[in-house]
Amino acid sequence: MTSWQPGSPGWWPRGGGDIFSPWFPDGSPQDLNPCLSRILFLLALLLTSAHGISSNLEECLVLQSPEGSTVSCHRVTKFPSPLPADTVHLSVEFSNLTELPARALERCQRLRELHLSSNRLQELSSGLLTPVSGLRVLDLTHNELRGLPLGLFRASAALHTLVLRANQLQNVSALWLWGLRSLEHLDLAENELRVLPDGLVLSLISLSTLDLGYNLLETLPTSLLMGPRRLQRLHLEGNRLRRLGFGMLALQPFLRVLFLNDNRLTEVVPSAFQSLRELDMLDLSNNSLSSTPPGLWASLGRPARDMQDGFDLSHNPWVCNEDLQDLYRWLRANKHKMFSKNDTRCEGPEALRGRRLLDVAELESL
Repeated sequence: MTSWQPGSPGWWPRGGGDIFSPWFPDGSPQDLNPCLSRILFLLALLLTSAHGISSNLEECLVLQSPEGSTVSCHRVTKFPSPLPADTVHLSVEFSNLTELPARALERCQRLRELHLSSNRLQELSSGLLTPVSGLRVLDLTHNELRGLPLGLFRASAALHTLVLRANQLQNVSALWLWGLRSLEHLDLAENELRVLPDGLVLSLISLSTLDLGYNLLETLPTSLLMGPRRLQRLHLEGNRLRRLGFGMLALQPFLRVLFLNDNRLTEVVPSAFQSLRELDMLDLSNNSLSSTPPGLWASLGRPARDMQDGFDLSHNPWVCNEDLQDLYRWLRANKHKMFSKNDTRCEGPEALRGRRLLDVAELESL
């Protein structure tokens, strides 16, 4: 991959020289007389200005490769234009942009990745992505979006990764996501979501990672995970969940990683993990669990199967009495996969207050 050099195909003068020299993104040679070149250039400026786009590509780093151009722009004042027609990777980040021209991507029909993080975007045009039907990655992290327009993804059947982390979403609609059959990674973390609609990911049959962490969720609809066929990772950490019931997780028997830490869980029903035969990582740390019901752990870890990545039960107010006998047995069998052993301690009764939960579990076996 090499940067544009004077005389190379697609080179645009950065200063000095003939500023009216024609620019051809496809690198095809053209013989234009200076007068015609000047006219075409001025016409291009008029057209881009009419659409609210400035000709400021000189503020960006443009790299070429056989696969296409990579354009990287940081701290620009306006969306860059004109973009090379062979652009496959476009990054316009840390620029405080508040809006994008509706036709900003019209020239970039080969675009595969679009990174717009750390701007101040408040809304998007419903037709923004229509010209880039092959787009695979869209990163909108750290903007000010409160919603998405219906139809934004109507031409985005190839989209693989959608990141909406750290915006200002208070609600989310399943209709926004309808038709994203190739989507594998959806990140809605660090927003202001309080409730989720039934069937949120119903059309996302290829989804493997769903991140809903660090929102304001207190409950989850039973049908939340209906749709994906092989969800692998589920992030629910950093919410306000108080109870984990049966039904939602039963829809995803191939789930491997489950983060429930930093919630307010006081209850997990006995059958909550019943279908999770492939779970390799479970984080229940920093909740309000004092006990767990018999049968909860039967499908996890040994003797059923070894958890590959481990589990964390630390920073819960465990009451270490006979009600934890089922958990004690499970801990003894799976202690080799236990994280934060020194931070997993008894809150009560008073005689055991401060003792490590694992130590109490091992004493119970004597």
